[in-house]
Amino acid sequence: MTEEAVESRLAELYRRHAPAAIGFAYLLTANKQQAEDLVQDAFIKAAGRFRHIRMPEAFESYLRKTIVNLHTSTLRRRKLEREYVQREASRPSRDAADVPDLDTRDEMRRALQTLPARQRAAIVLRYYEDLSERSVGEALGCSDAAARSLVARGMETLRAQIGSEDA
Repeated sequence: MTEEAVESRLAELYRRHAPAAIGFAYLLTANKQQAEDLVQDAFIKAAGRFRHIRMPEAFESYLRKTIVNLHTSTLRRRKLEREYVQREASRPSRDAADVPDLDTRDEMRRALQTLPARQRAAIVLRYYEDLSERSVGEALGCSDAAARSLVARGMETLRAQIGSEDA
């Protein structure tokens, strides 16, 4: 395959997969710019391995797994930043009464952000991407049972959080 053909195929893959990938990455990061950067990084990584992809029809799955892996790596590198943010978040803040009412989608997005990264990724893959438990396990690099457990624990936490906000 010539260099021009590879570039053309990569451009087509980007046009076809980028919008959904950005939506998926946004659910993981809760930040549009970070989501776009994450997808760009994933495509750059995919471009380096494009000639070696044995099954081009599996590109979407490969891209999704790459996004999850890059996101997880980013979280690891930002450990000090997260600790700082947690310290700042523990300082007294505005009363809950000052916070405007948000629709269910925003409430769910906020609740998702409180989950550990792997639980959040498992729930997003399972319910937003509508993947099977097996596909979730493959994307996260774990067994089907571990994927089921991550989803179940995350859902339990979400139900408790959303239920307590309704009370």
